[in-house]
Amino acid sequence: MNAQRMPTHPGAVLREDILPAMGLSVTELARRLHMSRQSLHRILAEEQPVTAATALKLARLMDTSAELWLNMQRNRDLWEQRRKLAAELESIEPVAA
Repeated sequence: MNAQRMPTHPGAVLREDILPAMGLSVTELARRLHMSRQSLHRILAEEQPVTAATALKLARLMDTSAELWLNMQRNRDLWEQRRKLAAELESIEPVAA
């Protein structure tokens, strides 16, 4: 993975690829996932992460794995935190074994 490029948020994949391909509205997808339209909207807007529970629901609906969705989210989270904590991480002295 390119450390300079921000990994795609799973909400962007849903918004840009999955919803159009499935021909579903946000309301219909939320209904099928048994979640509120507001929660789904926050994921699609990349304001909220995909949780383990949501990943399981997405995996079931689309016949994928929960790990697929969680890995996308994990990659995004780590990328963001590496940038946010860069100076602090640099100041931590590794312990020699």
